[in-house]
Amino acid sequence: MSVTWGSVSGWWVPACFVLGLAYAWLMYRQPVQLGKAARYGLFALRAVVVTLLGLLLVSPLIKSVSYQPQKPLILIAQDNSESVKLFPGASLPNNWGDALKQQLGDGYEVHEYNFDKALHNGLSNTFNGKQTDISSALQQLNTRFVNQNIGALILATDGLYNLGADPQYEARNIKTSIYTIALGDTTPRRDLLIGNVSYNKTAYLGNDFEVEILAEAYQSNGDNMQLTVTEDGRQVHSESIRITSPAFKKVIPLKLNADKKGVRKFTVSLAPLKNELSVQNNTETFYVEVLDARQKILLLYDGPHPDISAIKQSVESNKNFEVKTSLVADIGTLITGDYSMAILYQLSAGSYTKVQPVLAAKIPLWFIGGTQADVTAFNRAQKVVQASANRDDTQEVFAQPQPSFTAFTLSDSTQQKIAKLPPLLAAYGTYSAQPNASVLLRQKIGNVPTTYPLLAFGDEGGRRIGVLTAEGIWRWQLAEYREYGNHSAMEELFGQCVQYLTANANRERFRVYPAKNVFDEGENVLLNAELYNDALELVNTPDVRIALKNSNGKSYSFLFTRSGQSYQLNAGTLPVGEYSYSATAKNGKQQYTANGQLTVKQLNLEARQSTANHRLLKTMAERSGGQMLLPAQIGKLAELIRKNENIKTVSYEDKHYSDMISLKWIFALLVVLLSAEWFLRKREGEV
Repeated sequence: MSVTWGSVSGWWVPACFVLGLAYAWLMYRQPVQLGKAARYGLFALRAVVVTLLGLLLVSPLIKSVSYQPQKPLILIAQDNSESVKLFPGASLPNNWGDALKQQLGDGYEVHEYNFDKALHNGLSNTFNGKQTDISSALQQLNTRFVNQNIGALILATDGLYNLGADPQYEARNIKTSIYTIALGDTTPRRDLLIGNVSYNKTAYLGNDFEVEILAEAYQSNGDNMQLTVTEDGRQVHSESIRITSPAFKKVIPLKLNADKKGVRKFTVSLAPLKNELSVQNNTETFYVEVLDARQKILLLYDGPHPDISAIKQSVESNKNFEVKTSLVADIGTLITGDYSMAILYQLSAGSYTKVQPVLAAKIPLWFIGGTQADVTAFNRAQKVVQASANRDDTQEVFAQPQPSFTAFTLSDSTQQKIAKLPPLLAAYGTYSAQPNASVLLRQKIGNVPTTYPLLAFGDEGGRRIGVLTAEGIWRWQLAEYREYGNHSAMEELFGQCVQYLTANANRERFRVYPAKNVFDEGENVLLNAELYNDALELVNTPDVRIALKNSNGKSYSFLFTRSGQSYQLNAGTLPVGEYSYSATAKNGKQQYTANGQLTVKQLNLEARQSTANHRLLKTMAERSGGQMLLPAQIGKLAELIRKNENIKTVSYEDKHYSDMISLKWIFALLVVLLSAEWFLRKREGEV
């Protein structure tokens, strides 16, 4: 324990001491009945008491230091995905984690986890994970135990992953030894598989579309593999392919015809060979939505901007939409009646005059503001969001998704990504949304959330209006690709926005549509419903019921939940298969029905790779100073950890500062000193 003065000068100590001496001298300079020894004793007591009281008023800081030892943490992460069970090699002993704890003893702290596409507490031998993300498991462990004494990471896996980045890159961020336990078998075995299927998710009725199939064969040189493609159970292609090498791969281009409207199911399969390792990876299913025609979206702007390309690419990722970009100056060459919706990007006051034919066409509009837009004209053209801003001054605004938004649904992953994307650029000022507007994103300035709308929607005379109050969409597009390697969040955001804005353009009175046509196995099935009255205004007073029926005839019935002015349904997870649905609603005397279909697709990712990747595990272990072990060598693991000089107990220094006045023993000392002085004065007759 020591005294730290901080901003207070240390010269206060002698000053307080002098004060104590002066006070004691004034009190005991003319004793009447005191003897010399009593006088000096009382003088000393009074001097000490006054000195301590002076120091308490100055209030220096008292620093105390303690040392806390922390045992090295041993983290175990075991792969619990299906590939470990489908293509087994040497297996791990039962309760191997408990055995390792006993071998290490009390000098180590062991934490156990298992992972598939996510990280879970404890070890598991069910091996039922449908996907594997090794990189995410490493990242979560590194984040969870940041700034702690991680002694070693034990990673038990076959090295096969089908989600996330290469785990070697994330392993470099873990500043400790990694010991890998190599599961699975690296011996090539006789196996056929569909490596990949490349296709467009949409096609147009009557047109041909191309599909590329990657067929692979191992240890089957000289045999033939029979490839078959079926559409909704009807064979549309078949061919025999000669296998010419032990590790054979061939890309097979096909041209198929979109002859029926709707979501079409295609199944690619390879006929099994004798003694084949696995037949689960011989089949792959994909779905193509066949459309009648694309809706045309008009994007008008005053001058070039990187946002234009980013918006066009994001909207056109949904093949239902085609975006025509045009300068406002060229609007005379366009036929506005050809378009289902218009996006007005940062227009000047003069441009709003030129686009009057678009404003008068009663098609849905999406206004996008920013630092180049004329604020007065922007406010006059729509009433959903009003801005009081100066475009000469700018501010960076982050997106803050609103849980209360109910007009349509964005996936949790998309909302999380949007919240992490870089800021957009808005004109400096204040923004307000009309009371009945639906706000999807609000502005966050720095770390301060605001009530200012960033992206909002409203309805003006039966026409849906969208408003984005900032520019810089290109930043989002680049950042998402840099961080995640795709544009899925941007595509979902713009696709859902445009789909919502154009939803009532066809004047359907009752619409029911799934959040997407194909759901993965284990994913919640989400559906939306909209009901319009005679004035084409949204209402949600009547109940909306739906029945989903799979191909086996089993039916699932649900009641939609009212959400905002529309309806939403989370049907939870459904068994794999194709479903047709029929929804009903009654508004007054009018009965409405909406039909459609959706598919729950089986995840077959774990069966696509049958040969364990032990080279990956060896590289990760050696780079970190660890070692790769086979399951039969797991008994050596405890000894390797104990011999690793970098794995040891460390002591963390804990410094604590407190005011001197908070020390209770000082008050006890003052009471004792004052009591002693009073007792001596009483005894000497001075009281």
